[in-house]
Amino acid sequence: MNGIIKAIEKHQSTFEKISRNIYLQAIKDGFLAAMPVILFSSIFLLCASLPSVFGAELPAGLNEWLNKIYNFTMGVVGMLVSATTARCLAGSMNRSKMPAGKAISEVSVMIAAISGFLLLAVTQQKDGSFVTANMGTNGILSAFVSAFLTVNVYRFCVIKDITIHMPKEVPGTISQNFRDIFAYSFSVLGCALIDFLSRQFVQVPFAQVIAKLFQPLFNGAESYLGMAFIWFLIPLFWFVGVHGPSVVKPAIEAPLFGNTTLNLAAFKAGNHPTHALTENFGNFVGELGGTGATFVVPFIFMLAMRSKQLRAVGKASFLPVMFAVNEPLLFAAPMILNPYMFVPFLLAPVVNVLIGKAFIQFLGMNGFMYVLPWATPGPIGTFLATGFQPISLVFVVLLLAVDTLIYFPFIRAYDKELCDQEAAKLAAEGADQADVIETVPAEGTPAMATASVNVETPAAQETIANDVTSKDPDDPTKVLVLCAGAGTSELLANALKKGAEEYNVNLTARAGAYGSHYDILPNFDVVVLAPQVKMYYDDIKKDTDKFGIKLIKTQGKQYIDLTRAPKEALEFVMGQLNEKDEANV
Repeated sequence: MNGIIKAIEKHQSTFEKISRNIYLQAIKDGFLAAMPVILFSSIFLLCASLPSVFGAELPAGLNEWLNKIYNFTMGVVGMLVSATTARCLAGSMNRSKMPAGKAISEVSVMIAAISGFLLLAVTQQKDGSFVTANMGTNGILSAFVSAFLTVNVYRFCVIKDITIHMPKEVPGTISQNFRDIFAYSFSVLGCALIDFLSRQFVQVPFAQVIAKLFQPLFNGAESYLGMAFIWFLIPLFWFVGVHGPSVVKPAIEAPLFGNTTLNLAAFKAGNHPTHALTENFGNFVGELGGTGATFVVPFIFMLAMRSKQLRAVGKASFLPVMFAVNEPLLFAAPMILNPYMFVPFLLAPVVNVLIGKAFIQFLGMNGFMYVLPWATPGPIGTFLATGFQPISLVFVVLLLAVDTLIYFPFIRAYDKELCDQEAAKLAAEGADQADVIETVPAEGTPAMATASVNVETPAAQETIANDVTSKDPDDPTKVLVLCAGAGTSELLANALKKGAEEYNVNLTARAGAYGSHYDILPNFDVVVLAPQVKMYYDDIKKDTDKFGIKLIKTQGKQYIDLTRAPKEALEFVMGQLNEKDEANV
């Protein structure tokens, strides 16, 4: 097993390159930017749809109003994603692929991408009305095509200086309006040409052509083998330290959200929602309790293990794991790169999705029909997203039981080794240390190394106030903690805020998700990268250097230790700020 892990580790750099691909990042970040719209609209959809589950009917006017809000938000999410994806891709191009002094206008590409998307997805009838069925999740692939085409056309025009040059006397704001005319025109005409060819030769809008061409791929992804492969890859990447959802999910975003819409349409028509491959199915079933389906693991640690390390980790992690923030578990147990955890970490998600698909196909459980926040506890999310079906409760109980059976023997073996280590350590330290809880890092887990400042002494607090925080007492040191989804980063941000309050240090901290941080980045003095996004260090350093921001990266166990210790977290950040060079921790 160790040989398998080492072989996978050798290719970690390749996996990281995949996750850093600017097109995959643009898809992920584009959806992340549009997620407030999706979640907002789902609330109104739930309000409109769920009463009928219990045999009640809303007044016609109220039901129409609720559905109108949904249709004017989720119903145009494809158009919105075309704009957000184009903007994110343009930002990546500007940071890494544009010559010095030249940049793509992110606002202009958003407008062009929306225009192109409408040409690809919307059909105008002879009476002047529009068929807008493809403006929602059905048009997601058209959104990506429009965004990618637009940004690359803009990049070409900017680099080749294909523009209208205005006299120097013309104000800059007016000149800018003419500067992007050619780029905008070529982008929109390119989408118009694609749409013309689609309608000419296939007699359907381009959005439907894409869906037809990719249907075999989507069907394959929703097969038992396809779903098992997807939820095998996600934990496999995470096991070697690469954020699996960032690598795998961008390739299947279209069916994940599109199938959710199809399930709801089938349910409203009185039919059985049959699609298993949906966004929340992945969140609440394949990733029940976070990547690796770890919902039951902290409870096994607390209730059935004897080692002090695992019992302590279980107590500290069970609450965040219930809300799918399982990094405290992954890095503190640890589970990442732990040979004992390799098999269950990969096996449990696969078994979960196969059982879930069987429940939908053979036992009448509804496919997931609503998009709920990913941090919703899995058992609750499953019950809600299937329309309050009693069978979904049976399904959840079965998953928890099966996951326990999968994890238990491997955790028991790991627990025995830790108990032996703890006994040996206590014997070496003497009887007076018998009650001290030691956390023993697994092989390959680096010990925490931090540059620290003792914040407890008055002299140290005065040094921090003078040397680290702004000279303006009303302007605190501002720290931004970044992870993949703003869940793990919230843990450290809270620890920093608590430490600053306890030790009277002028510091504030905020959690954020990598990819949605670009607009707020200039407002911070320090950026701390959580372990799950440390592969982006070189990319973000270009931005932080430009703004004179201190960038700090962390390792797994080190990060989790800091989230539990406000004083040490504060000392770590302040110590790093006092260093002249970035510490490679």
